[in-house]
Amino acid sequence: MAILEGLTSRLSAITDKMRGKSRVSEKDIKEMMREIRLALLEADVHYGVVKELADYINEKALGSDVMKSLTPGQQVVKIVHEALLEVLGEPEKLAVSPSGFTVFMLYGLQGAGKTTTAAKLALHLRKKGKKPLLVSVDVHRPAAQDQLAALAKSIDVPFYINPAEKSAAKIAREGLDRAKYLLCDTLIVDTAGRMTIDDEMMQELRDIDQVVHADERLLIVDAMIGQEAVEIARQFEEQIGLDGFIMTKLDGDARGGAALSIRKMTGKPIKIIGTGEQVGDLEAFYPDRLASRILGMGDVLSLIEKAEQTLDEEKAQKSLDRLRQNRFTMQDMLEQLEQIQNMGSLKDMLSMIPGMGGKAAQLDVDESQLFTVRAIIQSMTLAERENPKLLNASRRKRIASGSGTSVQAVNQVVRQYNDSLKLMQQFGNMGGRRGKRKRQQFDPNSFKW
Repeated sequence: MAILEGLTSRLSAITDKMRGKSRVSEKDIKEMMREIRLALLEADVHYGVVKELADYINEKALGSDVMKSLTPGQQVVKIVHEALLEVLGEPEKLAVSPSGFTVFMLYGLQGAGKTTTAAKLALHLRKKGKKPLLVSVDVHRPAAQDQLAALAKSIDVPFYINPAEKSAAKIAREGLDRAKYLLCDTLIVDTAGRMTIDDEMMQELRDIDQVVHADERLLIVDAMIGQEAVEIARQFEEQIGLDGFIMTKLDGDARGGAALSIRKMTGKPIKIIGTGEQVGDLEAFYPDRLASRILGMGDVLSLIEKAEQTLDEEKAQKSLDRLRQNRFTMQDMLEQLEQIQNMGSLKDMLSMIPGMGGKAAQLDVDESQLFTVRAIIQSMTLAERENPKLLNASRRKRIASGSGTSVQAVNQVVRQYNDSLKLMQQFGNMGGRRGKRKRQQFDPNSFKW
């Protein structure tokens, strides 16, 4: 899902309007500031942060350097970008204990996605070369420990639970011992949440911390609750202390004002963000990248990182070799489709391309088409995928029935494959005449229904 979709659409439209101006008047600045204030307030950014942002942008934009610049519109966009960076702060990584064993304690209210985030964090750290163990010390919510166990099994990460024990601190001690016994280097403690903050909850968290001596105390914040997140963060900081935040549900349905408010209002950094519902949808927080995406300036670095994490180099090389030999099949096409979908939402990827920004949210991208194509190809036998010439009328009828589509849809996929193959061969022949072949990747957007 596209991060801060609504705010991105509004702010990128505002800055696009300014970007092309060869002259900027005080009236232009005044109108822009009004629109920026409205956009931020609609995104539920804290009013104090809105005022500070607006004052900063207004002062800089009315300066002589901008008004006399040859590209004043571009200068104004740069100022807005710098203002967002000022609010979001510098990037800060998760702490790692010098002892070699790091403990993360996760706090949060009920419904913030704490248990799911614990599993996501475990997977995120494992990809970084860590060996984490998950422990649930939630002795209040029925089946909370079972939920963590199920999530841990799904990502093949060791865990510890003890549903019969009613002391959260004792389970924490047992989990700590278990992690060290298994030679894990990281312990992630999933604590109990509450509907509201109370003294009993805070005391329980203090007791757990006295046992595990956490290196990182992270509050899980639901981006959808807006300004309320700031007050919740303040209470946790005052009563037990925080080292930073993990922001969840920072997707297209969230107004996302908490992300632009919480650092400035609490002084604590956002370290990790959740960008979707899948267990792999967790990433380090880079303020400069988020600021660029909000203003429609793209985020190429994140797009490259996502591709590196999800694309299978061996399969990509195999497809390249088959292309060079003019042996690209529907099985290869299926594998490329699967790798594209593993990278996540197409809209989200498009929003990372410079210049797209808020425009990506307005595009009519029907990702169900990719699932339809996959279903059709998966309904073929391996022999049919390797040799589409076998697809006579009766076979196409069987494939349509198996994929829940029509014979016309099957025909369209086959026709598109044949057209793509011809195009690849043309590029191959052109490359051969020049002494080398060109690589042509399958383009999912070329499907027309």
